[in-house]
Amino acid sequence: MKNNKKGSGKSQETLVLRPYVAGHTPKSLAPISNLRKICSDHSEWRCKIQAIDLLRKPALARGHQIIAIPTLVRPLPIPICKSTGDLSDTESVSVGLAVRRSATKLRP
Repeated sequence: MKNNKKGSGKSQETLVLRPYVAGHTPKSLAPISNLRKICSDHSEWRCKIQAIDLLRKPALARGHQIIAIPTLVRPLPIPICKSTGDLSDTESVSVGLAVRRSATKLRP
């Protein structure tokens, strides 16, 4: 998907979004569903969602410093940011991702 918005001619950075959950329960699936909705509502963003099930890979919790679930981690673009909860306040999550995304564009 190419994006030539604002005539930049450059392709956008991809937002890498990692929701950390435990299993396939409704409480674990809700943040993933909410995150997909956020990404689809913002078609100008290029999102790559990498859901991580800590029941299958529990060592990642320690290695990635996850202390609560569900947790959303955005490792790219830098700076890394984390958010906990089910992401049901999609407006707040969208604003947070957009603000952080704008800040990364200010770098030379």
